[in-house]
Amino acid sequence: QVQLVESGGGLVQPGGSLRLSCAPAGTTAHYYFIGWFRQAPGKGREPGSLISSGDGNTFYTDSVKGRFTISKDSAKNTVYLQMDNLKPEDPAVYYCVADFLGTGGIGEADFDSWGQGLPVTVTS
Repeated sequence: QVQLVESGGGLVQPGGSLRLSCAPAGTTAHYYFIGWFRQAPGKGREPGSLISSGDGNTFYTDSVKGRFTISKDSAKNTVYLQMDNLKPEDPAVYYCVADFLGTGGIGEADFDSWGQGLPVTVTS
């Protein structure tokens, strides 16, 4: 497991924006997938936004398509999640995740490294 250092999150009004950042700490090891899961209150964790290391293919859960953008800066070894037009249904804890083992899947068990989680609150 690799330590993932997260930053960002917080409180925003509906329609507002936030940006999350995540970087593996102390390693330049190759990851296959990196991104964000989220867990809304009372619900399980679900893959939200992911990006592959090689070709940069992205995955977005349906509810965030068109509003969230995941990107990576290879020079800084950092991944970003730009969240725009946040809605009342978006509040959750957002976990940075990374697959260093190359499992090939995007389920919860496919990611060997997890961040501590960042709370995102959307309220007027």
